[in-house]
Amino acid sequence: MFVRKRPAPASTPAQGSGHLTFAQSSAGHDKPVQATLTYRPQTAGEGNYEGLKQAVHARLVDEGVNLQDDKLTTESVDLLRRLLAETAAKRNDMITRARVDQLVEEMIDEIQGLGPLEPLMRDNSITEIMCNARDRVYVEQNGRILKTDIEFANDQHMLRVIDRIVHRIGRHIDESTPMCDARLLDGSRVNAIIPPLALNGPVLTIRRFSKDPLTVDDLLAKGAMTEQMALFLRRCVEGKLNILVSGGTGTGKTTILNVLSGFIPGGERLITIEDAAELQLQQPHVIRLETRQANTEGTGAISQADLLRNTLRMRPDRIIIGEVRGGEALTMLQAMNTGHEGSLTTVHANTSRDALSRLETMVLMAGMDLPHRAIREQVSSALDLIVQIERSADGKRRIASISELCGMEGDVYLLQEVFTYQVTGRSTEGELLGHHRPTGIVPRCQRKIEAHGYDLPLSCFQGGNA
Repeated sequence: MFVRKRPAPASTPAQGSGHLTFAQSSAGHDKPVQATLTYRPQTAGEGNYEGLKQAVHARLVDEGVNLQDDKLTTESVDLLRRLLAETAAKRNDMITRARVDQLVEEMIDEIQGLGPLEPLMRDNSITEIMCNARDRVYVEQNGRILKTDIEFANDQHMLRVIDRIVHRIGRHIDESTPMCDARLLDGSRVNAIIPPLALNGPVLTIRRFSKDPLTVDDLLAKGAMTEQMALFLRRCVEGKLNILVSGGTGTGKTTILNVLSGFIPGGERLITIEDAAELQLQQPHVIRLETRQANTEGTGAISQADLLRNTLRMRPDRIIIGEVRGGEALTMLQAMNTGHEGSLTTVHANTSRDALSRLETMVLMAGMDLPHRAIREQVSSALDLIVQIERSADGKRRIASISELCGMEGDVYLLQEVFTYQVTGRSTEGELLGHHRPTGIVPRCQRKIEAHGYDLPLSCFQGGNA
C-alpha cells in the first residue's frame, strides 16, 4: 500500500532532488561535491527493496513480458509501476509513490542498461567509472578522482551487469576466462576482471568518451596548448609529418590524437587501427579497423600487427594507430619509412626520450633479431615529432612539450624542444601555475612543411610567454 512520504531531515537532501553526493578521495579534502544526476541512493530507514524488485522481475518473466526494447512504451512503464505496487501490497511493504517511481527507473536501468551505473553513464562530465568492489565505486570528473555512494546489491549483482556488457559483443567471462575487454554501444571502453584473479570480488572499469569530441578550440580554452602550438601542429599534420603522441595513463592521448586527425585534409583516405575503437574522425573517407580477441578455444585472435599488414594493401594515405603496444611497432616504422607519411599514433611513456626507448623495446617484441643501432636508425628516420602529454596533480591535462626528432648523433637521438611548459609555482588552492612558451628554436621540419605548400611563419617560434 501507499503511505504519505515523511519529510526528509534537514541534513538529508529531499527525495527526488536529483543530486548525488560525491566525497573527494584526496586526503584532507572532506567537503562533499554535488553532481547533478537522476539517481538517488536509498534514504536511510526506508528498507531494502532488492527483494521487491526481484519478485517483480519474476512476475515479468512468468507473464512473458519483454522490456528489452530500446524504447519502452508508456504501457510498459505503467505495467511495471502497477506490478510494483501490487507486489509491494502482497508483501506488506510500506512504499511511497516517489519510491515506486524510483524503483521503476532502477528496474529499467537493470533490464536495459548497467543497473546502478546508469546515472553515471548519463553524466557527460564523468570520464571514468571505476568499480573496485560492489560497494566501492569511484569516478573521474573534471580530472579528479571522487568516491561515490553508489553500490551494487552484492557481488552477484555486479557479475550480472558485467556479463550483460560482454555478452552484447559476443564475448564471455567466467572462472576459466576471468578477464575481458569490451566496448559499449556508445564507444565506451570496458575492462572487467573477476575472481579468482580479483581477490576482493569483481572489478569493472569503464573509460568514457564524449559524444562530441573536444576540438582544438576546447583545448585552447582549457589552457592545454597555445595558438602558436595549435598552428604549428596543424601545419605538421598538413605537411605529412609522422607524429607520436606520448603520455601516461589518462593524460588525454586519444583526445590529442582526435584533434590532430582533425587537421588532415578531407580528400585523403584514412585507416585507423585500434584495440578498442575510440577515435572519432570527422573526415568522409575513413576506414575503421578493430582487433579481435581469441575465442573460447583460444583461436581467431587478430592483432594490430595483422591489421597493419593488411592496411598496407588497402592504399592508405594516412595510417592512424590508436596505440602501439607490441611488435606492430616495427611494421609501423617500416611503413613510415616507405612512403606512408603523415601517420599518427600514441604510446605510453612519461617523457619524450622514454617514448623512444619504449618503441625500441616494442620493435624487439616483433621477434626480429635486429642490432640496437639498426632499430634506432629505423626510429629516428621514421618519426618527425613527439607530442608529450601530462596530467598534473591538480587534475589538469596539457601538452608538456613538443619535440622534433632530428636524427642521431652517434648512438644518441637528437631531440630538440620546440615548445615547452614552464611551471612558475602553485596557487593557494593547489593549482599548478605556469605557461607554455616556444624555446626559440626553428624546427628543421619547417622546410618540409613549406615544401607541401603550407606557410609556417617564424613568429610562431618567437616570444617567451606564449
